[in-house]
Amino acid sequence: MQTSMMRIVSLLPSATEIVYALGLEDSLCAVTCDCDYPPRAKEKPVASCSGLSLDADTAPGVIDDLVRASVSNGEPIYQLDRALIQQLQPEVILAQDLCRVCAVPSGHVTEALDVIGCSAEVISLDPHSVDEVIGGIEVVGHATGTRDRATKLAGELRTRVRDVVNRTTGRSRPRTVALEWADPPFIGGHWVPEMIRLAGGSDVMGFEGEPSTRVSWEDIHAAAPEVIVFMPCGYGLKEAVAQARDLYGIDAFAATPAARRGAVFAVDSSSYFSRPGPRLVQGLEILAWTLHPEACPYRPPEGVERVMHS
Repeated sequence: MQTSMMRIVSLLPSATEIVYALGLEDSLCAVTCDCDYPPRAKEKPVASCSGLSLDADTAPGVIDDLVRASVSNGEPIYQLDRALIQQLQPEVILAQDLCRVCAVPSGHVTEALDVIGCSAEVISLDPHSVDEVIGGIEVVGHATGTRDRATKLAGELRTRVRDVVNRTTGRSRPRTVALEWADPPFIGGHWVPEMIRLAGGSDVMGFEGEPSTRVSWEDIHAAAPEVIVFMPCGYGLKEAVAQARDLYGIDAFAATPAARRGAVFAVDSSSYFSRPGPRLVQGLEILAWTLHPEACPYRPPEGVERVMHS
């Protein structure tokens, strides 16, 4: 049984999605400034916010410079509202150590709790694979007294993963590049290369379970990808499409087999790829459609758009 009115603070968007998926909305007492799904999550108090000066018009190259400067100076990218956490006295805080660019590291959270006098259980969700992403739902379910609900949801997601694998097994595997950032170019890591494999592709640059990697446009050209999936971390589909169109102005990109044959796809990374939450499985289904539309004939209703050279 779920603990009555358990107080939960989520310090990463994917954990917020898990909390809502488990029916724990009323127990969620604070989130981060980036938690925007489901939309009503934006109504919750904010316990963590980016310390970088960014807005919707900040160019990717500028964002990369700001992040690098912050990391090199040892400055936190995300800042905790310690006063709010002290006031709320949560029992569970969901955090991560996977990427300091994405959220407050759990170690920093634990140190802050010691200072402000809070005895919350800090759960660090640090998946490196698709099944570990799904397993995170079970971890949260166990900690919040919603184990049965979490087991059911995890089982449904694993069934969808198996369906994708069954549909694409035995087919040719297109040479694929997942481009996670454009300025400078980064190749998707962690669970993304595995998603490409499960969806029936061959990731020719990324490595399963390894962090994202900075590369050059010449590296991408040399890899000769037949399909490029542009998934700029933290961006929705509209922004991804706009940035993808600009990529054709880069000679090394435009000369790839993928660009020449019109097999460049922009996706809603924020919703379906960069966040290790329940919707990652929809991202897998999107990938399967881009790589094998003949096996997955129904175009995903949202989250992906083919980007042609104008």
